Amino acid sequence: MPDLPQLLLFMAAGWLLNLTPGPDVLYIVSTSLRGGARAGMVAALGIFAGCFVHVAIATVGLGALLAASATAFLVVKFIGAAYLLWMGVRLLRASGPGWSPAAAPAEPDLGRVFRRGFLTNVLNPKVALFFLAFLPQFIAPDASHKALAFLALGVLFSVNALPVTLGYAWLAAWAARRVQTMRRAMHWLDRAAGLLFIGFGLRLALADHPAR
Repeated sequence: MPDLPQLLLFMAAGWLLNLTPGPDVLYIVSTSLRGGARAGMVAALGIFAGCFVHVAIATVGLGALLAASATAFLVVKFIGAAYLLWMGVRLLRASGPGWSPAAAPAEPDLGRVFRRGFLTNVLNPKVALFFLAFLPQFIAPDASHKALAFLALGVLFSVNALPVTLGYAWLAAWAARRVQTMRRAMHWLDRAAGLLFIGFGLRLALADHPAR
């Protein structure tokens, strides 16, 4: 494991990286806007659970296979891209509830929210490749148990990200409750989120293998 200064740098870098908007953040925010803070936090927990899948995959070396094998990368990439595109189309076709200022967010199926958050994260091969690229920088070359250190850092990164993702959920729900114009615009926010998911899906589908 790194020493304390390196560990603090690792945690700070993790917070900054998780503040950067991407498919995970977009899913959390759009879920909070539609279903409230509880739904957004469940979405964040689904994404949190998905991170552990990537940590486990990278720890046992399958993440390295994605980095080395163009075929494996393509298979996972297109599955993930198809899922993001499906999410985007679903949001574009969503029929919003009545947008009166006093309307409360509709309570969604929390199990479904969790599963979709989980899949949004798991079906993005770039998350596994990110762990492979980012975590080794904080493992000493002469470490005797590199796999264990990798696993520990991966778990720490995922736990460290949770306050950020939960914060996104709470802030989005707070804004939805208090800003009347946002409530009236939620129908269009769904469309914007749908277009962004489609954009993320297309970008993932067109991404080159990292080895190229």
